[in-house]
Amino acid sequence: MGCLTLNASYEPLTIVPVQRALRLVIDRKAEALEVDESRPFRSERLVLPAPIVIRLVKYVHVPPRFRRHVTNTFLFARDHYTCQYCGRHRRELGHREFLTRDHLLPMCRGGDNTWDNVLTACTRCNHRKGNQTPEEAHMKPLGLAREPNHVELVWAVRKVTPVQAKYIAMFYGRDVLKALGADDYGLAARAEPN
Repeated sequence: MGCLTLNASYEPLTIVPVQRALRLVIDRKAEALEVDESRPFRSERLVLPAPIVIRLVKYVHVPPRFRRHVTNTFLFARDHYTCQYCGRHRRELGHREFLTRDHLLPMCRGGDNTWDNVLTACTRCNHRKGNQTPEEAHMKPLGLAREPNHVELVWAVRKVTPVQAKYIAMFYGRDVLKALGADDYGLAARAEPN
């Protein structure tokens, strides 16, 4: 498990290894906001609990977000690991079935690998659709093909603890936490709105 790193403004930045987080705290470049007392780190003179959430002391300027390329990892996370045609989650797929990238306008017909042209599809649905558009195949997508925002891209594919999810919700609000699967953390009702 890593440590959630917040900017001085409390903006969630990234997950870092616990050892890196400890180094930042020891060097007074960060302060520990949440710790796990049950996982102490020991040195010759110190015993420190494992940090779960740290906040940088000085604000780090984050450059403007760049446009993310479509990858299956981010695509499947955007679509919540669910086939956008039949609605089955990856856990519900049968033997030798898996999630694939489906092009709404097939590449052989001029489609491209852009966020607004791709959806997650199980192998069965992708094979059934073939080189047709969803309309031609009489298949209606469950969701919209859209470019996800930066928060969805970065956090949807990372494992965060309920305590870390609380800080993401505090900065970005409940809606983003819901989009990231707040129900998995049991925080939907408890998360404080911005």
